[in-house]
Amino acid sequence: MMPASQDLPPTSSTAENGNVQREKRLNALHTSIAELESQAKQLESQIASVKSQLKDDPAVTVQRHIRLLHDYNEIKDIGQGLMGLIADARGMRQIDVQKEFGVGDRD
Repeated sequence: MMPASQDLPPTSSTAENGNVQREKRLNALHTSIAELESQAKQLESQIASVKSQLKDDPAVTVQRHIRLLHDYNEIKDIGQGLMGLIADARGMRQIDVQKEFGVGDRD
């Protein structure tokens, strides 16, 4: 047999206490949502600010870097060719000419 207290329907104070707890959780969730929305707006504002500080469109920057790399490679090829001619004229290895001019293995 069950105790008599378990057979009784919940009292109105228990139901009211449950409603109060539910309201507290809802209020906490609403507050949390409002804070997250505020943070999202701040982050969007920061992103817009950073984007406005960029000097060029990213595609333009990439194209510029490609052009500069192409120019660098052309100049490097010419330099290596000249050092090869100097090495041939002196009867030296090209690596020795590079060392003489201060050009390292990675240059």
